[in-house]
Amino acid sequence: MTALGRSGVEVGPLAFGGAGIAGLYTEVSDEQAHEAIAAAWSAGMRYFDTAPHYGLGLSERRLGAALRDRPRSAYTLSTKVGRLLEPTDAGGDDLASGFAVPATHRRVWDFSADGVRRSLEASLQRLGLDRVDAVYLHDPDDHAEQAFREAYPALEKLRSEGVVGAIGAGMNQTGMLTRFVRDTDVDMVLCAGRYTLLDQQALSDLLPAAQERGTSVVVGGAFNSGLLADPKPGATYNYGRAPAELLERALRLKSLADRHGTTLRAAALAFCAAHPAVVSVLVGTRSADEVRDCAEQFAAPVPQEFWQELHRTGLLPPEAPVPAEEPS
Repeated sequence: MTALGRSGVEVGPLAFGGAGIAGLYTEVSDEQAHEAIAAAWSAGMRYFDTAPHYGLGLSERRLGAALRDRPRSAYTLSTKVGRLLEPTDAGGDDLASGFAVPATHRRVWDFSADGVRRSLEASLQRLGLDRVDAVYLHDPDDHAEQAFREAYPALEKLRSEGVVGAIGAGMNQTGMLTRFVRDTDVDMVLCAGRYTLLDQQALSDLLPAAQERGTSVVVGGAFNSGLLADPKPGATYNYGRAPAELLERALRLKSLADRHGTTLRAAALAFCAAHPAVVSVLVGTRSADEVRDCAEQFAAPVPQEFWQELHRTGLLPPEAPVPAEEPS
């Protein structure tokens, strides 16, 4: 377990991301979600991340229900603020936002100080818990001014009051996350999809800044929403159809992994975890089988020859750190 930044909140190296159990792309039953969370616990995962955005609160409700009988001191739970959920009778589904759930609510962007507190209070009600350990500002891309002027100070106050232990921001870009690291006192940032075998944007700005400031980085999207888990025509990349050139690159990576006796999934997870600023790799899974596979792949060693060939062929930049060789 590693502390988030300078806080006392600890996370493990492999974490459970709660988007998948909320019906991301396809419907997930209550039973399937419960089994996935139970499998994560059995695999030793003790850091669970969720958000109101995921399935219009369904992820929080399912995660809270599954963890309610676990010792509260035995796990770390994070959620996010920035979107309030307002009831609506418009009908239909939420697939336009990526979730196969009924559109019972609508999302309202709100990075005001009041919005932060209201969002956290609503999350605690859905979770059925009295506290969360960490809170991220969620996707403030188009709300930078309000996020820095109002939302971040509100989180800082909640931390000073002891309501939450650690605060940060979670985004799919590195520029604003780097600004959070340099200009605020966040404990951690959640970087989704920008530090993977296919995309190393974080290597040039976010990760060096985090190392310099002692800020923890949690990496999400290790598989770039599917392409690095199973590269094939029609695979998804960053929530859309994978471009042909990236599919070709992913297939090259898979071929090299096969040749070196490992898997692309194991390599994708190991690469994210290898950077010294990264404290946890967040995997979004929707079933017990997927959870068990991720845990097995994460534990599997990847041969040094594989990494050497990636550097030699230019599939990885020379400055990208890779896992150290296991002592014999």
